[in-house]
Amino acid sequence: MVEDSSVKIEVVDLHRSFDDNHVLRGVNLEVRKGESMVVIGGSGVGKSVLIKCIIGLVKPDSGSVRVDGQEITSLNEKPLNEIRKKFGMLFQAGALFDSLPVWENVGFGLKQHTGLKDEEIKAIAVEKLRLLGLRNVEDLMPSELSGGMRKRVSLARAIAMEPEILLYDEPTTGLDPIMADAINDLIVQMRKTLEVTSIAITHDMVSAYKIADRIAMLYEGKIIGVGTPQQIRKSSNAIVQQFIQGRAEGPISVR
Repeated sequence: MVEDSSVKIEVVDLHRSFDDNHVLRGVNLEVRKGESMVVIGGSGVGKSVLIKCIIGLVKPDSGSVRVDGQEITSLNEKPLNEIRKKFGMLFQAGALFDSLPVWENVGFGLKQHTGLKDEEIKAIAVEKLRLLGLRNVEDLMPSELSGGMRKRVSLARAIAMEPEILLYDEPTTGLDPIMADAINDLIVQMRKTLEVTSIAITHDMVSAYKIADRIAMLYEGKIIGVGTPQQIRKSSNAIVQQFIQGRAEGPISVR
């Protein structure tokens, strides 16, 4: 079988349970090279579990994840770590190390995976921070930064190793609308500047419409709709419409 080189990430029939909670119930999703895919859905539907399966932090019970045509769910730690070098991830809470200055946070992956000297790592960190509009913060501690600045430092860390794929876990959570819009602008800028493939998970439709080439909705453990922002806006699926309009109507089941 000839692999489709335009598909960067392929998720096929992915299942994952935690005890009696069957979170992912057969997720299918394709993300094209250079595309910005946004996965939407309510709290607790499994968006974070899906993104962690894609990067190999969570092993699915069944199904497959392919990155550049390579199946990763069966890999052991060493080859999986090689695949992970293709990824950068912005965690929901930022996940900065409070005991390290900003430049060491940004350069953490470089310190772990390269033989670069500290001064070389610091220079790269300063470059990435400037790309995100942050200057003269490299020697500060995370506690000295605002929430929006911490988010940008986390993004600088995600791009420090020049990944091919960027993953965003609820990138605008906890930010005021102005700072959230600034983060959305940065996500769009990263895609254009670095030509990366990106996947963002969010329940923020303002963010989804701004950063997505395509949007996929996760509901009851499955992807129930995929399309451009315009197609999602016009979706005939009642569940999709209820979510994107934010209507607190009674539960709708597709089972």
